[in-house]
Amino acid sequence: MARSDNRAPDQLREIRFQPDIAPHATGSVLVSFGKTQVICAATIQDEVPRWMKVQGVPGGWLTAEYSMLPYSTLDRKDRDISKGKLDGRSQEIQRLIGRSLRAAVDLEKLGPRTLWIDCDVLQADGGTRTASITGACVAASMAFNRLLQKGVLTQQPLKKKVAAISVGIFRNQALLDLCYEEDRDAEVDCNLVMTEDGQFVEIQGSGEESTFSEAQLNAMLGLGKKGIMEICKLQEEAIRAVEPKSPAPPASGAMSSLADAFKKL
Repeated sequence: MARSDNRAPDQLREIRFQPDIAPHATGSVLVSFGKTQVICAATIQDEVPRWMKVQGVPGGWLTAEYSMLPYSTLDRKDRDISKGKLDGRSQEIQRLIGRSLRAAVDLEKLGPRTLWIDCDVLQADGGTRTASITGACVAASMAFNRLLQKGVLTQQPLKKKVAAISVGIFRNQALLDLCYEEDRDAEVDCNLVMTEDGQFVEIQGSGEESTFSEAQLNAMLGLGKKGIMEICKLQEEAIRAVEPKSPAPPASGAMSSLADAFKKL
C-alpha cells in the first residue's frame, strides 16, 4: 500500500530537533515529525507544590502543560482561555506528557524544585502528543546538563531517555508514525511511550468503530518499538550536539608566562 507521503509502512517521518528555540527556558527544542511541529520547553523553579510541603514528600516535582496554537490546524482553533477552561483532550495529553517524563526522571535527585514542561503545537499533522513527549525529554535533558555544569544539581536526574510514537491499522495494514490523514481514517489508533532500553511506559490504543486481532496488536507493538529505538538515537545526537563544554585548561605556554610574571613581582 502506498502512503500519501510515499513512506514504507515501518518508516518514520523526518524527525528534527532545533535547540534553544525559547531562550528564557532552561532547555528548549522545536521538534518536528514531518509537518508536525511542537515547541517543548523545560523550566526549573526553586520550589515545589504546596501539597508536597504539607505531606513532607522529599525531592522535587515535574508537571506538564500542552496547548495547540490557534493557527496550528487548518481551521482556527480557539484558545482554551477564550472558553474559560481547558478542553478534555488537552488535559488528557498534558497528563500523559507529565506521566511519561516522571517515569524517566529521578525526582529526589531534582531536589526541592519543580520542572515545568511546556509543549505548544505550532503545526499539527498527526502525532502531536508523541512529538511532545519526545521533544520534552530532549528539552529536560538539556536543562539538567546545564544545571549540572553550573553546580545547581550534583546528580543527573534523568534516569533514561523516553520517547513516543503513533502506530495504527490503516486499510488493514499496520503503519508506523501516522500523519493526520492516516490517523483520521485509521481502523485502529495506538500511541506507545517507551524508554530507550525497551521498557513500556504507557500504551494507548483503541479500535475506531472496529476491532483488532492479537496479531495486529503484536504487529503495531513491533513497529512502535523499532521506531522508538530509532528516535532515541536521534534524541541522543540532539542532546550531545548542545552539551555544555567544560572550560578548557590554560595552554602550557600561558601557564609558563604566568609563572614568569609572578617571579618578576
